Amino acid sequence: MHFYASFTPTMRDKLVAFLLKPQTLLVVFIGLAVIAGVQQILLGTHPFIMPKPGTFPEDIMNKPEYMNQFIGRQMTEYNNYLIFKYSYFHLLDGTNLYGLYPDRHWDFYKYSPTFAMLMGTMAYLPDVIGICIWDILNAIAVFFAIRMLPFKTRTQSLLLWFVALELLTCLQNTQSNGLMCGLMIAGYACMHRGKPLWATLWLVLAAYIKVYSLIGFSFFLLYPGRVRFALYAAMWMVVLWALPLLVTPFNTLLWQYQNWKDLIAADAVAATGISVAGWLETWFGMRDVKTMVSIAGIVLYMVQFIRWDVYRNEAYRLLILASMLVWVVIFNHKAESPTFIITVAGVGIWFFTQPRTMWRTVVFALVFIFTSLGTTDIFPPVVRNNFIYPYDIKVVPCIIAWVAILVDILRLRKDAMVRSWAE
Repeated sequence: MHFYASFTPTMRDKLVAFLLKPQTLLVVFIGLAVIAGVQQILLGTHPFIMPKPGTFPEDIMNKPEYMNQFIGRQMTEYNNYLIFKYSYFHLLDGTNLYGLYPDRHWDFYKYSPTFAMLMGTMAYLPDVIGICIWDILNAIAVFFAIRMLPFKTRTQSLLLWFVALELLTCLQNTQSNGLMCGLMIAGYACMHRGKPLWATLWLVLAAYIKVYSLIGFSFFLLYPGRVRFALYAAMWMVVLWALPLLVTPFNTLLWQYQNWKDLIAADAVAATGISVAGWLETWFGMRDVKTMVSIAGIVLYMVQFIRWDVYRNEAYRLLILASMLVWVVIFNHKAESPTFIITVAGVGIWFFTQPRTMWRTVVFALVFIFTSLGTTDIFPPVVRNNFIYPYDIKVVPCIIAWVAILVDILRLRKDAMVRSWAE
């Protein structure tokens, strides 16, 4: 603080202007990706710990018949990348994409055969290069998607700084959630720009990575040309479904999809994640409520669309985007800490869309403090281990934010405008 105060007003203005330049943010995002990738390599390997830290006790992977296959093995810090990388070779070999491969990685592959096919673009690269490219892809997906939003440049930059820390958490786990966040936002942005062909491509591609992103197709309700939208979506669904046929026979591909379906069904009964269901269980002891919570979540999400009188209002459409990005995580029974890049982006979009008020600022700050910072070393281990983790504190401000977004949607005026208050 003293260092910043030593700057003259002119110097401070120049520093702020530099930090809010898109070029600066792009360098920062790529830098975070490279640092995270190299860090994962330099951390080397460690003995398998049972259960693996960060997993939920009731997770399907924690069954003894699976866990026992990993005893005595060495594990890397970039296990998720290895799952993605080797899925391509499993697809190529015609082996079960959704089986266990203890000699290669921990845990199951849970994505589509199409995603496995696309990972062939980097599967042959040395890990250090492949991981850096993968992390850069996740980082620039978020960067360019946010840059496509109908905000002024300064607002976009503030939003990018807001999500940067949560993005780093995603990158350090070599997760796909940065890419998911970028694709879902890009789907909206292309609809906004009258480009349904590209919008449907990004949304379908996201669905072939993680099924929950199908919720993005609710955007078609808000724009004209719904039949054309549906036809484009159907076209991309077929094209991307058939893409693995370049390297695998038709019957084998059908078998892989059946295996994927079986794994998703088995996985759905396990864990409550850092979610609404997890919060209800840890705070109130309410177990076995996932089905009830899911139904309630779907009903509440659809309630937002009763405002047909404001379907053409861009503030309303942005709030629907914000709601969707928060919803897909807090109602996801498998949500983990790296998933929250998606939710934090949604909270930021809501905050920078609406007029600045004290209560919105408080909610925004709570999300940053307890969601983005809550699992970092800002909070001492005694606080994290005895408060943040066991009580799913990371999700609580996001639940509050989603309720706030829902209220703002239902109360939105017909003449509401997108607030570029950061200008």
